[in-house]
Amino acid sequence: MNHQEPRFRRRTLSACALAALLLAAPAAALAQAWPSKPIKILVGFPPGGVADIMARTIAPLMSETLGQPVVVESRAGANGNVAADAVAKSPADGYTLALTSTGIESVNPFLFGKSAFDPDKDLAPVAATGRILLFLTTRPGLPANDVDAFVRHAKANPGKLSFGSAGSGSTPHLVGELFKQSAGIYAVHVPYRGAAPALQDLLASQIDFFFDPGISFANVRAGKLKMLAVASAQRSPLFPDVPTLAERGYKNMDYDTWFGLFAPAATPPEVRLRLNAAVNKALANEAVRNRFRDVGGEATPMTPEAFKAVARKEAAVFSQLIKDRNIQAD
Repeated sequence: MNHQEPRFRRRTLSACALAALLLAAPAAALAQAWPSKPIKILVGFPPGGVADIMARTIAPLMSETLGQPVVVESRAGANGNVAADAVAKSPADGYTLALTSTGIESVNPFLFGKSAFDPDKDLAPVAATGRILLFLTTRPGLPANDVDAFVRHAKANPGKLSFGSAGSGSTPHLVGELFKQSAGIYAVHVPYRGAAPALQDLLASQIDFFFDPGISFANVRAGKLKMLAVASAQRSPLFPDVPTLAERGYKNMDYDTWFGLFAPAATPPEVRLRLNAAVNKALANEAVRNRFRDVGGEATPMTPEAFKAVARKEAAVFSQLIKDRNIQAD
């Protein structure tokens, strides 16, 4: 009987290997034939916004690399959840993607509570597209020309200042709350449906400041608004004289708005890697990088794993902030 064991094991191993090959065959065949039809990107934010600009900038170059049209559609709503939900329920074949922010993982589960999908289980990161720096920008009549003077003014007028954002739970809102916490000031939050209405009210002096996601540059250069600092790890090359909040001594203020592509979780790894390579190739294009800079952003080619790590880092901070400040969806 002992003489039969090795032969039995060999047969068992051969059967297991054959089964593994048969299971892997459909995925390998899909990856080899993929893509064979147009790819659709559902953008989780309104047309004309940063996410939409990113998608429409990289789509033509992705199409060149992959040999199929890449179509961009708007599916705005619920801080990116509408697009993400549609993709989570799509076939896991790499033909339907969501371009949204890391907020679908780091903010929305804590802001909206239970939803129709679980971003951690139902979606897989494909590629980062870019990050948008956030600039502390104030109305021109505010008697402060640097961030320290601004904080002193806010402390001298507790509760009298207001700040706008693109909506409750948006990164500009959460960074505003973190700044209040770090600086020890109090200001009233005014949520808007998008950053553009917040900018209009800032220009009209209806609010006092906001963390601008790259839409106020022309007004800053024209002297219609003041830019006091940037909430990022490094200064922006567009405004090299504007200091970071960390430089001025405000701790834990290194946060940007990150965007990227997500696919259904069961999408074959080979397909996701091909998509990642196509996105990263597009992001290396100088015209793409310049277009992102125009809207205050930076192209950020990286692996899916590195992009996932960004969301996890944010979630560790934002989940507690949402709880502590009792922040709720609009």
